[in-house]
Amino acid sequence: MKHPLAQTFVLVFATATLAVAAPKPAAFRPVPPSAQAADTLIRAGESHFAHLWQLTFGGQNAEAYWSGDGTKLVFQSMRDEYKCDQEYVYDLATGKVTMVSTGKGRVTCGYFYDHDQRVLFASTHLASPDCPPEPDMSKGYTWAIYPGYEIFTCKPDGSDLQRLTNREGYDAEGTMSVDGQWMIFTSKRDGDVDLYKMHMDGTGLTRLTDAPGYDGGAFFSHDGKRICWRTHRTADSLQNAVFRDLLNQDLVRPSSMDLWVADADGRHAKQLTFKKGASFAPFFTPDDKSLIYSSNWETPRGRNFDLYLVSVKGGEPVPVTRDPDFDGFPMFSPNGKWLVFCSNRGGKVPGETNIFLAEWRP
Repeated sequence: MKHPLAQTFVLVFATATLAVAAPKPAAFRPVPPSAQAADTLIRAGESHFAHLWQLTFGGQNAEAYWSGDGTKLVFQSMRDEYKCDQEYVYDLATGKVTMVSTGKGRVTCGYFYDHDQRVLFASTHLASPDCPPEPDMSKGYTWAIYPGYEIFTCKPDGSDLQRLTNREGYDAEGTMSVDGQWMIFTSKRDGDVDLYKMHMDGTGLTRLTDAPGYDGGAFFSHDGKRICWRTHRTADSLQNAVFRDLLNQDLVRPSSMDLWVADADGRHAKQLTFKKGASFAPFFTPDDKSLIYSSNWETPRGRNFDLYLVSVKGGEPVPVTRDPDFDGFPMFSPNGKWLVFCSNRGGKVPGETNIFLAEWRP
């Protein structure tokens, strides 16, 4: 007869052995079955791209942002019968694309939150079911900041649509802190175009910027301690007068923008880029030590936008992409191993913008 302690030892040892021997689940590989291998579109000098896949094919597709678990993307697209952007969720496991907006008006800037149970986006559909008019380019290239934009939320299948903002003037460009506690967004509610943050129930509303000029496209760092955004600030009274005149027409001119960082409460704001042209779409690298962003600073009057890295301490930008056309809207996956971005590369027609997925090589 075995000693009881011996039996206990055998049982514990066997359990431990099984635990050690049990295979680990394979890491999710976010390459949908509908993706097309695109290593041939990796340009000379794009050493951070180990492999590349194209996820969309045709039309205008932009601002693709990851879910918290890294299995989905939310993005805006002009496709099918729709004449202006609508919001979609892309399931990377299956390749299924689901429209989550109403199909009316124009949308922008989607984002996941609430443990990926909901998405948010801005839409003009309550102001009008039609696409809002395009801005008058006779005064130069401008962006319209439509006063009909409000921020909405729904489930990832498009159901349970709810309104988050209800204020006269532009409310859009919303993103979330990683912990889901704060939404940061851009609004014209106080007469300028500034950054605000609030909880999802509308409490804690805080204005983060108050300098004259457009502030937008903000993101939180992964640790929630800092924010980054794009802006154009100047002490030049003539330039500020031009900005104010355009703003009165719900327009901004984005041809000159730089990147800034600040504490999450807006304090200790610091300019990071000092180049000509437009730098925009910043996102923190996984270690929060740098920003990846898009800029045309090498050809400031052209449309050749590339991705760059710049330290949050400042310094010269380091190129990531070298395609001779547009590359923008970069975002690292939650595990830092993948980069999603939008690009004109490989388009069948000039100006076609598609979503690309790169396996990131540090």
